[in-house]
Amino acid sequence: MDNPVGSLTQFQKSVVLGSVLGDGYIRIFPGRKNALLEINHSYAQKEYVDWKYSVLQNVVSSEPKMRKGNGERIAYRFYTKQLSELTDLLHSFYRNGKKIVPKNLVLDAVSLSVWFMDDGSSCSFSDYYLNTQQYSIENQKILLGKLKNLGLDATLNKDKKYQRIRFLKSSIPRLKELISENIVNSMKYKIEL
Repeated sequence: MDNPVGSLTQFQKSVVLGSVLGDGYIRIFPGRKNALLEINHSYAQKEYVDWKYSVLQNVVSSEPKMRKGNGERIAYRFYTKQLSELTDLLHSFYRNGKKIVPKNLVLDAVSLSVWFMDDGSSCSFSDYYLNTQQYSIENQKILLGKLKNLGLDATLNKDKKYQRIRFLKSSIPRLKELISENIVNSMKYKIEL
């Protein structure tokens, strides 16, 4: 994980990319030049947040901390330092304050693993989903194409009034093959590993 100050290794870039596709949030504070990434999950996912922290530790100022959220939710989160690479991602992934999918997105096994840990779910271990309801249908179709590039066939599936990505049964062995190496122990329940 040796790298010059202010730059991310390829593994770190993949973790960041998977986080941004999922629950991660990039922003620039007013008056600042570069963006930072916020990693924020439920305290129940502490092991997962600690894993992300261990991967990004050289670009993080302080350790993850608990924070009481709305209602009963207790969050566990950290922020990265401000980096030009994150500013580039901010410009690619956000339009008018809304998260989008850039057409030039390139997924790899690591980014897919992190995205699945953030947004993946299963139903009776026969149907596997990525909860992409926050993206427009057009953006979800771009994601379907990016998954196809990894050899994964998926479709859009109605979840109440929104659509989300559902992997075809024929692609589930390939999905498990791609992501199993990078799934944190506490998240293995999501994919029956």
